[in-house]
Amino acid sequence: MVSLPGLKELIESISRERNLPRMAVQSAIREALLKGYERYRRAQNLDRKQFDEDYFENFDVQLDVEEEGFRVVATKTIVEQVTNNDHEIALQQVQDMGGEEAQLGQEVVLDVTPDQGEFGRMAAMQTKQVLAQKLRDQQRQLIQEEFQDLEGTVLQARVLRFERQSVILAVSSGFGQPEVEAELPKREQLPNDNYRIGATFKVYLKKVSQGQQRGPQLLVSRADAGLVVYLFANEVPEIEDEVVRIVAVAREANPPSRHVGPRTKIAVDTLDRDVDPVGACIGARGSRIQVVVNELRGEKIDVIRWSPDPATYIANALSPARVDEVRLMDPETRQTHVLVAEDQLSLAIGKEGQNVRLAARLTGWKIDIKDKAKYDHAAEDSKFAAARAKYAAELEEMEQEELDEEELKDENQPELEDELDNEIEDELYDRDAE
Repeated sequence: MVSLPGLKELIESISRERNLPRMAVQSAIREALLKGYERYRRAQNLDRKQFDEDYFENFDVQLDVEEEGFRVVATKTIVEQVTNNDHEIALQQVQDMGGEEAQLGQEVVLDVTPDQGEFGRMAAMQTKQVLAQKLRDQQRQLIQEEFQDLEGTVLQARVLRFERQSVILAVSSGFGQPEVEAELPKREQLPNDNYRIGATFKVYLKKVSQGQQRGPQLLVSRADAGLVVYLFANEVPEIEDEVVRIVAVAREANPPSRHVGPRTKIAVDTLDRDVDPVGACIGARGSRIQVVVNELRGEKIDVIRWSPDPATYIANALSPARVDEVRLMDPETRQTHVLVAEDQLSLAIGKEGQNVRLAARLTGWKIDIKDKAKYDHAAEDSKFAAARAKYAAELEEMEQEELDEEELKDENQPELEDELDNEIEDELYDRDAE
C-alpha cells in the first residue's frame, strides 16, 4: 500500500470547501490516483506501443481512508499461456498462490501497487491535475442536478464580486443548502439597480449551463419578464389562487436610449365577474403594485385588462393614452390603425416610441398611431384594399407556378418510368449475355 499521510483530513477539507459529499471526493481521488498510476506505467515503458486508450480499464484503485493509503489492483483472466502480463495470469501461477480450484477463463483480482518511492514526481503531478478536474466535474454535476428543476423560477441572490461587466452572485436552491455562484451579465441587469458587494436581489434563473466552460453554471436575470410575473404572483393572492391570470407580458428593462426608463406592460384577465383583475394587481391605494415597483427599483408598470376582442385589447394596451377608434385594417397580417386626438398622440406613442412599441409586443399587432382629425378613412381603406389585392394576386401566381410544376412532373412520369424499365431490361440482357 502506498501511504498518503493526511488523506482523511484532505477529504474532510475538500468536502467542506467545495460543498461536496465525502463519497464524491473519494471517487474523484480514486480516479485521479488511477490516472497517476497510468502516467507512472507509461513513463516506465516509453518504448512500448501497447498502451492504447482502454489498456488500463482492468485496473482500479482501492482507497483506505482509515489507514491513509491506497492500493492499485488489476483484474486478470486465467489462461494457459500468458501473452499480456497486465491482463492475464497463468493457471499454474494461480494454483501456486493457493487457488487450487481455479479454472481457465476465470478472473482474479491482484495487488499491483508500486513501491512507495516508485510512483514518481510526474505521476504525482498528473494525479494533482486530474483531481482538480474531477472535483470541478463533480461540483458541476451536483449543481446541474440541484438547479435543473429550478429553471424559470426566482431565487434570492447576494452580490459577491464583479467580473468584467458581469455581476457574480451567490444563490441557494433552498433552506439549508449551500450557496453556489451565478452570473448576471450586463444585458440582464437593470439600469436602476445598485450592485454593491453584499447587496441582495431577487433574480430569475434563466439557464443552467452544461459542459465544461469556465465560470458559473447558472445564468440569472433581472431583466426577464419572468421576474415580473413571479413578483405579481407572489404579491397578488388572486393570481396564486388562479382567480386572476396573467395573459401576456411585454417588458423593456433596458431601453435603447438612456433617456427612456424601464417599463413593463402586463395584461391580466379573470373568469370571475365579481373580481376586477386590474384592481387586484394594483391593490388598495396601489399597495400591491408598489411592492413590485420597489423590487424593480422604480420601473414603470402598466397593468391592463385583456380582452378577446382585438380592438378593445389594443385600446387597453395603449394605456394611459385615450383611444378614440381602433381600425383592424388587415387581420391576416395583423395591421391596425389607432385613431387618437391630437393631444393624445405623444402619450399614445410614448417617449421615443416606447408605449406603442410595448403595446405592439403585448398584443401581437402592428400598431400605427394616427391623428383622428387628419385621418382619411376612404383613402386608407383604398390603400389597404389595393395592397390586399396585390398580395392575393402574388399568392395566386405562386400557387399556379406550384401547380404547373406538379403537372409537369405528372406528364414526365410515364417517360421516366419507361426509361427506368429500359435500363432494367438492358441490365438483365447484359447479365444473360455474360
